[in-house]
Amino acid sequence: MMLEPLYQVTEKCGYCETEFRTSKVRSSFKKSAYTDTDFFCQFKTINPDHYVVAVCPFCGYAFTENFSQGLSPEFRTRFELTVRKNWQGVDYSGERNWEDALKSYKLALLCAQIKQEKERVVAGLLHHIAWLYREKGDTEQERRFLTLALEEYIKVYEVEGISVNNARLMYLLGELNRRLGQYNEAIRWFDRVVNDKKIIDSAMIRASRDQWAATRQDMQDQLENSGHKETGHV
Repeated sequence: MMLEPLYQVTEKCGYCETEFRTSKVRSSFKKSAYTDTDFFCQFKTINPDHYVVAVCPFCGYAFTENFSQGLSPEFRTRFELTVRKNWQGVDYSGERNWEDALKSYKLALLCAQIKQEKERVVAGLLHHIAWLYREKGDTEQERRFLTLALEEYIKVYEVEGISVNNARLMYLLGELNRRLGQYNEAIRWFDRVVNDKKIIDSAMIRASRDQWAATRQDMQDQLENSGHKETGHV
């Protein structure tokens, strides 16, 4: 008997407290083809990221394992008015296509924003939505959500980064700036990872050196392209 890539687990909704089933991807099927420089993984077969968000089919509350426990009365009121009263009872428990994955992430983002989850949770959801658009080849929407993710990651750094010396977060701030064409900001963040003596994460130091070089090349290419355009207008 051939093993199926998906298996089901039981979740309990934090809002309506109803138990429901949702799918996960078996570890043996999580085979990445490559990992991009901002940690986006392209998988060989099924994408486990499509199944990260659990969506209650009874009320529409969507969440991930990173969500905090407990719901405030204020959240319950806002959720009831924003999501619950409009919920159509969609069931995301089975196999998800790209559209299902996008809808589940956007619903989780809405719930996280209403719930006022930590900046790191919101940033992660925005970044994953950008990855979904990259998977689809929609560069305009990818850039839009990378910009929003970068704004949230900066808030994360302001809250925790200085004390934690989070090399991965600082690297990511550099890489998202690079991808958005904000090269001077990108170099500033990569420099901080490479030159901060308190950082001992060798993988992130090496990655920051590599992306610092890539950013310099991006800047050079931009200068050359603008020069060609100016020459063309003469």
